[in-house]
Amino acid sequence: MALKNVRLLIVFMFLLFGTANAFAEETATAKQIVEKFQSELIAVMKDGKKLGYAGRYEKLKDPVANSHDLTKIARIVVGKEGEKLSEKQQQKLVDVFSQFSIASYAHNFKDYAGESFVFDSEEETTRGGVVVHSHLVIPGDKPVKFDYMLKEKGNSWRIINIIANGVSDLALKRSEYTTILQREGFDALITKINEKIDNYSKQ
Repeated sequence: MALKNVRLLIVFMFLLFGTANAFAEETATAKQIVEKFQSELIAVMKDGKKLGYAGRYEKLKDPVANSHDLTKIARIVVGKEGEKLSEKQQQKLVDVFSQFSIASYAHNFKDYAGESFVFDSEEETTRGGVVVHSHLVIPGDKPVKFDYMLKEKGNSWRIINIIANGVSDLALKRSEYTTILQREGFDALITKINEKIDNYSKQ
């Protein structure tokens, strides 16, 4: 009987700690989400040359997916034009845009020269979001200011926009993507995004 009780206690503790760990991961703060992503980015940069573009892309798949709300971003960048897309087209856009986002990081953060991210501050927005202010220290050069805008998704936080030195990535893409959709159509937009992905892989 005593042995059975011990086994039950072990099972209970396993379930308790397993649940606690899962809960801790689900309830990571906006700051923690950003800092985890930044640390994973620096780690890939350190091995960037050895990994090559394809290796960096593979290493960054999960970090980008786990920190960014790629579905929401893809829908925001096409604005009201997205309402005209079929469900199949919307899914295609999310898939291609997700690939492009990972490719952008794999291309732009390709090597390491002593860079480091530094947290500056954190603030809540009027719409229930959070902005994490930080900067990238670049030895021998001016630091780059990064403002990460996050929104809650389920029980976690996800990046929906990044402002680098005052320039909104979301605003730039939205201006470009909606113009292409209006003038050339959905297929042209997908083709152009795929061309950029292809160009990144060759550089």
